[in-house]
Amino acid sequence: MWRRTYLLLAIIRLWFALSPSYLHPDENFQGPEVIAGEIFSYPVRRTWEFTNEHPIRSVFPLWPVYGLPMLLLRWLWVGNGQDGEIPPIVVFWTLRVLMFLTSFVLEDWAIHELIPSPRHRRIAVLLVASSYVTWTYQTHTFSNSIETLVVAWSLVLIQRIVESKQPSLLASTILGIVVIFGVFNRITFPAFLLIPGLRLIPHFLNKPLSLVALALAALTTTLIAIALDTAFYSATPITWADLLYRPVITPLNNFYYNSVTENLAQHGLHPWYQHLLANIPLLLGPGAVLLFTRPHLSIRLYSAISGLVVLSIFQHQEARFLLPTVPLILSSVRLPSNKTVLRVWVGSWIAFNLALGLLMGIYHQGGIVPGQVFMSNQPDATNAIWWKTYSPPIWLLDGKNEVLQTKDVMGMKGEALLNQLTSLATCDTPADRRNQEYLKEKNGTYLIAPASATWLDQHLPNKGLQGLRFREVWRYRQHLNLDDLDFGDDGVWNTLTRVVGRRGLVAWRVTKSC
Repeated sequence: MWRRTYLLLAIIRLWFALSPSYLHPDENFQGPEVIAGEIFSYPVRRTWEFTNEHPIRSVFPLWPVYGLPMLLLRWLWVGNGQDGEIPPIVVFWTLRVLMFLTSFVLEDWAIHELIPSPRHRRIAVLLVASSYVTWTYQTHTFSNSIETLVVAWSLVLIQRIVESKQPSLLASTILGIVVIFGVFNRITFPAFLLIPGLRLIPHFLNKPLSLVALALAALTTTLIAIALDTAFYSATPITWADLLYRPVITPLNNFYYNSVTENLAQHGLHPWYQHLLANIPLLLGPGAVLLFTRPHLSIRLYSAISGLVVLSIFQHQEARFLLPTVPLILSSVRLPSNKTVLRVWVGSWIAFNLALGLLMGIYHQGGIVPGQVFMSNQPDATNAIWWKTYSPPIWLLDGKNEVLQTKDVMGMKGEALLNQLTSLATCDTPADRRNQEYLKEKNGTYLIAPASATWLDQHLPNKGLQGLRFREVWRYRQHLNLDDLDFGDDGVWNTLTRVVGRRGLVAWRVTKSC
């Protein structure tokens, strides 16, 4: 029975992986977009993390995670006789499938390795596989998703080393590589190994060769990572002098940046209990109840607790920062023993994850990726204004970006938006009023915004000689903009009616009388 359930959950995980929800801009701008610009001729937008005088993001972990699959895909594409460059949307879906496979294989495999009891193992695997976090976040290209796998396999390697009666040279070497990979991926990674790492001390004292192997592997990996980052961020070919006197050490830059409260304030400050009281329940739902009422003490739970405590020290706290704790906690809880309570808990667990899965995996900013694909196919598009959405990944535009200027004005006031559209709108012509004839024009301005943006309603019906004219040319229904919730001004019911009832992302072609 549990095997059939597990297979069904794997299919659900793949379905969510192939759904175009957009959980956070970082899933594009801190990973695929950077490497896609290096391998293909796609247009890219490097965010401040990569353009800062002291860059805080490393490209070292990006190459094996995204670069190698992209290189392999390009080789297969050319080898099969395909002309031209790979369409970026093909690369996008390939990476989504890759994230599904890494989650399905590596995450679930790690749980099998870490839990000796077959019964407990089956329950843990099913809990992790049925979590909406596994369906959504773990199938998206987040550094946090990669961190989850690195933490889990670090624990596996630590367990193998500790249980070995001989010097564990191979496991220690791999652990040294994995730890440095994890640090360059996210500086929060060591927080999850503070307590599990203590188990290695007796082993290294008795078998120092294992420590030597780990240290040499870590040192070599660190030098390679620094060399790659220095080369990436240098305008000219690097020399030995650059590596010795001007190395780019991104984890160190990242630590310094996040140690300054003024820097964190630009991204939002949170109280120390944000992770514990808000983010853990958001990620685990009914699972959080078991964490506090029926915990199973294990090295996995200690790893999650150490990570939670350290991350709570930093004042900027997003739920996705705790992704590594999800499989660790869900594999460290016991189900209720009372059958009635168990049925209630299982029902609430299923309802919670289905609701959050549909919200985050299907509807959350779900129209942005299809919207960019639509814009890349509009021959007349020269200006695209994105309003009240997350920043669109411009690498999906491919060669269209040579003529299409994408402007992200997410928080702009309505009147300012109207002024910008007025300055960019093309003159209304007879072709604009005929079906599809406007596509033959040389220039065109498009506004892409949620259907829930009611401020636009007063301008959309305009057919007169004055003002802007909006022609709806595309609509994607499965899109929710949770950043547009305004309970203070509109009230709870009116806000939900507007945002949920008028869900969808719309593209209008904007013209004006001349």
